[in-house]
Amino acid sequence: MEAAAEPLRSVRLLSRVLLFLSQCYVLSGDENKMLSHLPESTEIPPYMMKCPSNGLCSRLPADCIDCATNFSCTYGKPVTFDCTVKPSVTCVDQDLKPQRNFVINMTCRFCWQLPETDYECANSTSCMTVACPRQRYLANCTVRDHIHCLGNRTFPKLLYCNWTGGYKWSTALALSITLGGFGADRFYLGQWREGLGKLFSFGGLGIWTLIDVLLIGVGYVGPADGSLYI
Repeated sequence: MEAAAEPLRSVRLLSRVLLFLSQCYVLSGDENKMLSHLPESTEIPPYMMKCPSNGLCSRLPADCIDCATNFSCTYGKPVTFDCTVKPSVTCVDQDLKPQRNFVINMTCRFCWQLPETDYECANSTSCMTVACPRQRYLANCTVRDHIHCLGNRTFPKLLYCNWTGGYKWSTALALSITLGGFGADRFYLGQWREGLGKLFSFGGLGIWTLIDVLLIGVGYVGPADGSLYI
């Protein structure tokens, strides 16, 4: 009897295992269906940080619109381009009605041809502003948001070194006139070797002091770090 009941137990155990697996499969299928009906996460485009909501379309920053530009226009002449706002951007026309397509009026010129007031450039603190000839550096410039132009809005440009380290020309000149014989002007400008030379030579017996007064007065001698006076 016990030998005959053993196969029945095995069949019952196997049936229970199969039933459990089938229930797990059904539940997993239902979970996938529920997840498929959930709304997808929406990511905010990076340009939306610059795009004001419900403002005039014609005053949106250039990063918020796409325009059909034409490079064959005449330089310096007024030109009109058809533009469309980018997805997720909302704007209105002069009558405060929602608008997607509009036109902008601008001057035909590339971004690198704009005046210096229309773009911002990265400053360099590694070039010498007081040098002959005056040094230049290659800067990356970016057009301001509400300025429209042709071509790339970020471009390289050669600029003169124009950074400052906080040294005052009036202070340097006053030290050169009053305490120049002791090298105070050179110490102030960070030129400690020349300062020691003037200190131990009593200003080059006065000659070096007079020369430094003239050189600092005309701006030929500047801070040791190569910056401009303030």
